Amino acid sequence: MFRRLLHTSRSVQSTKVLSPLTSQKISNIKRSDKFKQLEQSDIDFFRNVLTSNNVIYDTEADPKISAMTPYNVDFFNLHRGASKLCLFPTETNQISQILKYCNEKRLAVVPQGGNTGVSGGQNPVFDEIIVNTSKMNKVRAFDPVSGVAVVDAGVVLENLDNYLAPLGYTVPLDLGAKGSCQIGGNVSTNAGGLRLMKFGNLHGNVLGLEVVLPDGTVLENLSTLRKDNTGYDLKQLFIGAEGTLGLVTGVSLLTPRKPKAVNVAMLALDSFDAVQKAFVMAKEDLSEILSAFEFWDRDSMELVKKVMLTDSSYPIEAKSSFYALLETQGSRQEHDQEKLDAYLTRLMETEVAHDGVIAQDAKQTHALWQWRELIPESIVKSGTAMTYDVAMEVPLLYKMVEDAKKHYGDRGLIGPDNVYSNVLGFGHVGDGNLHIMANIKGHDHNVQKDMDQFVYDWAIRHKGSITAEHGVGIAKVNYMTRCKSEVQIRLMQSIKRALDPNGIMNPYKVVPNMM
Repeated sequence: MFRRLLHTSRSVQSTKVLSPLTSQKISNIKRSDKFKQLEQSDIDFFRNVLTSNNVIYDTEADPKISAMTPYNVDFFNLHRGASKLCLFPTETNQISQILKYCNEKRLAVVPQGGNTGVSGGQNPVFDEIIVNTSKMNKVRAFDPVSGVAVVDAGVVLENLDNYLAPLGYTVPLDLGAKGSCQIGGNVSTNAGGLRLMKFGNLHGNVLGLEVVLPDGTVLENLSTLRKDNTGYDLKQLFIGAEGTLGLVTGVSLLTPRKPKAVNVAMLALDSFDAVQKAFVMAKEDLSEILSAFEFWDRDSMELVKKVMLTDSSYPIEAKSSFYALLETQGSRQEHDQEKLDAYLTRLMETEVAHDGVIAQDAKQTHALWQWRELIPESIVKSGTAMTYDVAMEVPLLYKMVEDAKKHYGDRGLIGPDNVYSNVLGFGHVGDGNLHIMANIKGHDHNVQKDMDQFVYDWAIRHKGSITAEHGVGIAKVNYMTRCKSEVQIRLMQSIKRALDPNGIMNPYKVVPNMM
């Protein structure tokens, strides 16, 4: 039987020692001497373009007291730059002036949105100027007939969803970082999220972009058309380019109707084989209404309980090796509920799942989702977080985690107060995306490098991808020549040189061997 009592709770806070500088950890990348050092005349120019409260300039070397630290360091505290300047433009014309000046003066630039990325793409490697889009946060237009929204790049994902909800629409992607991440950053990393299996990725949902090119030219391509085959589809170049080709300032986004019926269930399963069986059965029984199918292991569940939901009871009492959360979205509650009940009954009768719970209202739905969405934050609060985002065939998803546990377990490196206090896995079964994470003590770069090598080698060896939705950034650029062909790399380099001949846009990242 499915029990229906859920509980919510508060989160906890923690403090950390900052990560060493990225430039110290990645020794094979040197600051390019073609970029000039920041001078007072540059600061004066930017203060003339922007108001004083939209410029942060701090030469303080101690990151503990520097006003630049929140922008130099990523959310996971794995990447840290040494920029002294962060600019907050409020309109596209200001970014145009900034990039034109930087291109002429050979000043390197890092575009930054909500700073929630995990590959270091949004943080400087050395002293690059940060251009933060958080004050470009307006919804420019919305068409209630087509569902097309035209927004500034700095609009927070959750804020856009809240804007659309009363109008009967929703955003086509949903991320754990939705309260902080911005649309421009989502586009620049081609973020996938929790409902990609239903709505697809941003290559299909973005209809147009406004982009400031490295020389300050504004590419105004905010099309609201779903069909337009006039020449090359230029917007696609910038989706997933991580700000290396230009800075996204505006997005034309196709949004779907907000579902009238949403159902969420959590399942307890004894093996990853059972997770796969439950997923296949969900596609068979729920078909067009299935919008998400997530999984996580027991270690993930227990960590969230220990760190984030300390006052909550487990939504499922039985301790299981795996948990799955599935969501349906449709237009008729009775129809969807009937299909979901039949599906859950079949799961129990065939003993694929041995326990589960269904959310009965919005509060319970949120409470169930928390057990999945709070896993990354729980890791961050538990020590130095090693976080990976890889893609592979679904049957292989948890095999990587098992192999990692064996690899480090056989060397006696996993356990409380050990080198790796944990290794856990969770992700999106619906699109073959695994997040494997671990906590390590301190910031030993050799330990970090060792796990990088294991995870990326494993993914490449099994014909997977080293990044499914988090981007390449600085963290994975050294592996690009192994996972892309010589022809692919050469084409990427050609595009980068054509659009950014001086290489000022987010240097050292994504495309290898450009400096």
